[in-house]
Amino acid sequence: MVLKMTYLKWWCVALFVCCGVSASAQETIFDRLSKQQVGEGVVTIHQDARLKALVGQMRSSLSGAQKSVQKVQGFRVQVYAGNNSQQARTEATQMAERVKTLFPELDVYTQFVSPRWLCRVGDYRSIEEADAVMRQLKSAGNFKEVSIVRSLIKL
Repeated sequence: MVLKMTYLKWWCVALFVCCGVSASAQETIFDRLSKQQVGEGVVTIHQDARLKALVGQMRSSLSGAQKSVQKVQGFRVQVYAGNNSQQARTEATQMAERVKTLFPELDVYTQFVSPRWLCRVGDYRSIEEADAVMRQLKSAGNFKEVSIVRSLIKL
């Protein structure tokens, strides 16, 4: 019995298989769909050769200028908040260096958000993750004012 599938169903199958195929696989989705098997229908693919060449390539081949950082609402741990003076800027930078020295695995952000200089740590999707890091920072004993704040974070 020959199974008849609509174009939409074949497209869904092609998309599913394409996403599941590893980049190192020799056989592409187009080869699999075009292969004749007993009891199955025949698929003919009409497409530009450039599309076939793109299948299996990694997305990271984009240049640095084309890559974009996706930001979402999340949490960071704030270790310093000063005023808008040069001294506050210096203190925020020193606090960032202290965090980097004690916790090199953490991402540290020093920025000016009017009217103050801030030093914040990490990119956490949940408050529980931020709380665990906040406890580590507090237990180090080198940070006076440590709190969790809502912030746009990098994914």
